[in-house]
Amino acid sequence: MPLHLTKIAFRSESPATLRAWLESHAEEARLTTRYLPKRVEELADGSLFWIHGHQLVGRSPLLGFQETGQGRYWIRLEPRLIPVRALPKRAHQGWRYLEDKDAPPDLGSGEANDLDAMPTRLLGELSKLGLL
Repeated sequence: MPLHLTKIAFRSESPATLRAWLESHAEEARLTTRYLPKRVEELADGSLFWIHGHQLVGRSPLLGFQETGQGRYWIRLEPRLIPVRALPKRAHQGWRYLEDKDAPPDLGSGEANDLDAMPTRLLGELSKLGLL
């Protein structure tokens, strides 16, 4: 079972803008981090789950980690956002680990389009009520 990371979708106005940013990177998307995860081997075949509006909204499969040459590392991602069933998640700085058993399932293609159209605040409230 792979291990995953969670991270806030910083400067993203909505899951749709996050998707657009990811898809604008042809080969891979990269995020910079100061430290290499200690459990990096367990992250093989894992994903980075994105937090937006205090909930997990999607995931991007991890491609690996690479040194930048400036004392930092790139988190390399597939340039796509796979929508997941909304799950409440508190905001945090940096990234955190997420066990596979705690990761939300992917959504079907019809469900994703409806959720992208909803305001983030409404999604958060519906998720808190257990309706999503």
